[in-house]
Amino acid sequence: MNKVLILGSNSFAGSCYVDHLLNNKYQVYGVSRSKERKIAKYKFNKNIKNFKFIKADINKNIGVFKKLILENKFKYIVDFLGQGMVAESWENPQDWLKTNITSKTELVNFLLNKKFLKKYIRISTPEVYGSSSAKMDEKKSYNPSTPYAITHMTIDKYLEIYNKQYKFPSVILRLANFYGETQPLYRIIPKTISAIINKKKLPLHGNGKSLRSFIYIDDFCSAIYLAMKKSKNGKIYNVSSKEIISIKNIIKLICFKMNYDYKKLVKIKNDRKGKDFKYFMNSNKIKKELNWKNKTNLKKGLQQVIQWHLENLKFLNKEKNIYIHKK
Repeated sequence: MNKVLILGSNSFAGSCYVDHLLNNKYQVYGVSRSKERKIAKYKFNKNIKNFKFIKADINKNIGVFKKLILENKFKYIVDFLGQGMVAESWENPQDWLKTNITSKTELVNFLLNKKFLKKYIRISTPEVYGSSSAKMDEKKSYNPSTPYAITHMTIDKYLEIYNKQYKFPSVILRLANFYGETQPLYRIIPKTISAIINKKKLPLHGNGKSLRSFIYIDDFCSAIYLAMKKSKNGKIYNVSSKEIISIKNIIKLICFKMNYDYKKLVKIKNDRKGKDFKYFMNSNKIKKELNWKNKTNLKKGLQQVIQWHLENLKFLNKEKNIYIHKK
């Protein structure tokens, strides 16, 4: 049984990919600095016995990462790890630099010339490109506008250079906004659903004018899995749906589906610093080379997430709906 290491397995994306791998009969190890979420998707997987969790902070316990890798000789490492909030990166940029660049590069250097490693999948973000009204392919130049985006751009470029210089087996995926069941309540879609259920006001920054593409978590995971299994090393892929929607309109769509008055829900607030207006990624490359496509449109995906929230209020009422930054 092939072993896969998931860095940042407690993140929403990481935990859902753990679940995806368990469904495909892999032996999975996950590392995160915080304890496991009770509603992580993999917790309900029938193959949960094939998952092992290790609590470790890459900034404080990188030796744990190295020992784990040497002991298990992972064929695949999938990297979701990092400081991941945009607005908060302005307040403590040094934390983003330390985690996303300094500690990550130490780990990559350690992995050099490890012959057992066949592929290092790096989960990146379209924010490295900056805002763009035209479709962005993988050759678009970097233009980050926040400390968060700068750190992600840096580690991406580092991996690109290491692939060219040392043939380091990296593959980079830049994925659109993703959503799905079990997503933390401080993200816009679950936050909106939760606010409606609890009849609370929803802060809407900049009147929700920003345009985004949203991709359902199952399609997100299938793209990563295809890259892990089929992609050549050194590749970079954009992963997005063709549906572009404003934050305001996605909230309105949720309100419509839940029969709730949008005007009663939202409270307009000032926009966040350096917020990009639009990401419009071209995903033709991954569709052509790996035969990937997103199967769940936004209306269907939202309905599934709303239904899951309504069915799991007992768990969700115990979840925090604000992000708390950890050094």
